[in-house]
Amino acid sequence: MIAGHGTRPVEENCRGNGVTIGSVSVAAVSPLDVEEVDETLDDDRPWVTIVWNDPINLMSYVTYVFQKLFGYSKPKATKLMLDVHHKGRASVAVGTREEMEADAERLHAYGLWATIAQD
Repeated sequence: MIAGHGTRPVEENCRGNGVTIGSVSVAAVSPLDVEEVDETLDDDRPWVTIVWNDPINLMSYVTYVFQKLFGYSKPKATKLMLDVHHKGRASVAVGTREEMEADAERLHAYGLWATIAQD
């Protein structure tokens, strides 16, 4: 038996759907009062690889890496590099989680800061 405030057991402090322990009352919540949260994962949403700005790599080098790894044209690679430079980040690829993890690893091998996220 758990003792409440003083010598009275908790069971004697029960009133309706709540419990009073000393000067603290705890209300019981019925399952209908709890907001249901849809935790279903949307597996159809694509993943993206994000490259982040860093103080180390030259703009020309980042453009080169985008061309080499992704086969982007120089104008497209330059646009993405400028997004990284001015906005702090750019989404450089879209695909499955596994593909984006592989892309992030390849970017890391070239010294770029990259993460993945579900779009």
